[in-house]
Amino acid sequence: MGVTEQVVGRQAKEQVEAQTTNQITGNRRWWALGAVLITMFFSALDQTVVATAMPVIVGDLQGFTLYAWVFTAYMITSAITVPIYGKLSDIYGRKPFYALGLGLFIIGSMASGAVQNMPQLIIARAFQGLGAGAMLSMPRATIGDIFNPRERGRWMGVISSVFGLASIIGPALGGWITDGWGWRWIFYINLPVALAALVAIMYALPKVRTDEASHIDWLGTVALAGGLIPMLLAFTWAGSTYPWDSPQIVALFAGSIVLLGGFVLIERRALAPIIPMELFRNRVFTTTNLVGFFVSMGMFGGVAFLPLFVQGAMGESAAASGQILTPMMLSFIVGSVVGGYLISRTGKYKVQAVVGSALTVVGMYLLTLMHASVDPWTVVANMTVLGLGMGSILPLLNVAVQNVFPYRVMGVVNSAQQFVRSLGGIIATAILGTVLTQAFTSHFQAQLSGQLARTIQALPAGQRQALMDPQGLINANAQAAVQSTFRSLGGPNATQMYQAFVHDIQTALASAMREVFIMVAVFGGLALLVAFFLPEVKLQTDEFFQSGD
Repeated sequence: MGVTEQVVGRQAKEQVEAQTTNQITGNRRWWALGAVLITMFFSALDQTVVATAMPVIVGDLQGFTLYAWVFTAYMITSAITVPIYGKLSDIYGRKPFYALGLGLFIIGSMASGAVQNMPQLIIARAFQGLGAGAMLSMPRATIGDIFNPRERGRWMGVISSVFGLASIIGPALGGWITDGWGWRWIFYINLPVALAALVAIMYALPKVRTDEASHIDWLGTVALAGGLIPMLLAFTWAGSTYPWDSPQIVALFAGSIVLLGGFVLIERRALAPIIPMELFRNRVFTTTNLVGFFVSMGMFGGVAFLPLFVQGAMGESAAASGQILTPMMLSFIVGSVVGGYLISRTGKYKVQAVVGSALTVVGMYLLTLMHASVDPWTVVANMTVLGLGMGSILPLLNVAVQNVFPYRVMGVVNSAQQFVRSLGGIIATAILGTVLTQAFTSHFQAQLSGQLARTIQALPAGQRQALMDPQGLINANAQAAVQSTFRSLGGPNATQMYQAFVHDIQTALASAMREVFIMVAVFGGLALLVAFFLPEVKLQTDEFFQSGD
């Protein structure tokens, strides 16, 4: 066979495979990689940008009591759609669901920027979450479409570093847009980036042709969504809106258990289950999901509560808080890139999983040693250790699980991992929020001196409750209100009492945060324990991917 015939034959083979599989070869793989990185970056950026602008949004729309729902609605709809997108993309290809997700996200962004009240914003954010589910589940599966298992380690590290970069840029960008253009533009700014990603996706990803009729597990999809929504609501409301043992929370958990139990039964009998129960028989799948679950619990706990510690307990400004937190995300990027390179270089991952988990536990333990008067450089060093550990372990979990499953279920296994991580973050935030509230109240009451305690007790109930909120320390308006309360008491000791109050609340908050960080360290310790049981399976290469280079 001549050279020309070989070239023609190879092109024909690639054309057929591009139509019948999700795999991507030739130069198109780099366009696909660029589209994936753009999509990941702006979807991660959206979260940090919105969080920065929320105080201004709440003030404009007058909806403080609905504050949490802006995030909760987004998390719930994105979490429940992740496994659905993953399964359907294995059948029909990634392209239509990337396009659907980006389209829904664009519509949700336009609607969010045009809202006139908080209920409208909550609905628009829920709609955004429907699109975000695709952007959370598709990219890692697409890396599996582009690279063979041995190569994936390097690129999974790059994917993870994108999240770290977005976390660094997001707060500053959100503040700049909000101050300069107005908060509505934090949503409108998504539109050109999303459209660019959509164009790249439509060009780079193949259109998959399914030769046989595929069954869609609609009953399983409904049962999964029906079981997840009450569970996520319960974890969101428990300890804040309702007590953990309240009838409302118990009923939500009970309903969730019944519906998820029905989901398992449906999946065992379904012709094409959305999450095949057979996946859990694989030790690599089960172990990596457990490690990811516990690491995410610790990571979300650290990232969510560290700003409160820096601003509330240490008394630093919001700007200084961002500067102190940045090293953690930079070290996360370094850990992701270096860890991914080592996996691709050695073809092994278990040692790195154990070392990365151990480093994460060390970083979490160092957080428990911090107090209200801790040196900022000590905080930076502690968070750098934590970032290196988390960055080195998260990419390898995707590589390990993709390596042991056939290509046809790539979307399912990746979306299952992403779903478990999201669930870990939601559960951890609820649990740690309850721990913080209860611990702070206990430590603050024990910390107050007799005269100050009597003075606060004599205040009206509304003022007294406002003083018991540690969030007031990181809000300029709330601080001014607290100072005004003490000035209204009159007397020569009003200023001294205010200063004593601030000292007591900072000390109490630091003590409460220590209990939160102990819980975070426990989550990290569980991840380390599970990592020892992670099976080592040699990373494979395959001829298909090599032929496309």
